[in-house]
Amino acid sequence: MTPPIRLVALDMAGTTVADGGAVEEGFQRALDAVGLTAASLRGDPREYVRRTMGQSKIEVFTELLGGDRHRADRANTAFEAAFDQAVDRGEVAPMPGAETTFADLRQAGMRICLTTGFSPATRDRILSALSWEGAVDLALSPADAGRGRPWPDMILTAVLRLRIDDVAEVAVVGDTASDLVAGTRSGASAVIGVLSGAHSRHELAQAPHTHLIDSVADLPGLLLGTPA
Repeated sequence: MTPPIRLVALDMAGTTVADGGAVEEGFQRALDAVGLTAASLRGDPREYVRRTMGQSKIEVFTELLGGDRHRADRANTAFEAAFDQAVDRGEVAPMPGAETTFADLRQAGMRICLTTGFSPATRDRILSALSWEGAVDLALSPADAGRGRPWPDMILTAVLRLRIDDVAEVAVVGDTASDLVAGTRSGASAVIGVLSGAHSRHELAQAPHTHLIDSVADLPGLLLGTPA
């Protein structure tokens, strides 16, 4: 690829992290905490959760609750408590090939940034549980950057913090349409959808992108021209 990629920004849940349904369980706990039902949502809560995967959790709850930030904070607190419990029970794991991908890309001179819609506390809990603190160069949440996906703030923050010279030297990787929109808005030259998470091939194909791959394990083959 031209220019050479120097920074790879990868989503967490669904892209590099398998959560075993903990996100969906956390959302249900959040909805229960503020008394939301399928009737009040005018649809299946699970569909709403799936559609908003990849976005900032607090912003999702704020929109869902009509801008009521107090109730959104209650929902977000319940979500994070449920997800943190799942992490502590060992229900999160690396996606197959994720750790090898980190190592291969860093060996090739690329920097790795993980991006997520989780709060910094939940994000760091996951990193600690997976012993990933030394496996990546940076990890960012919306609170670190200003706005979450689909805005490009986390990606551009990574560019600044890791002293990347040109946004064209960035590859963005994620499993949701929001990941791909954020990557495109950032100016990244590679915007790569993976089929291991929330959104289908059809849904990702409708979003702006440069490549679609089956999983993060295929990333070295794409960026380095080596077999997965």
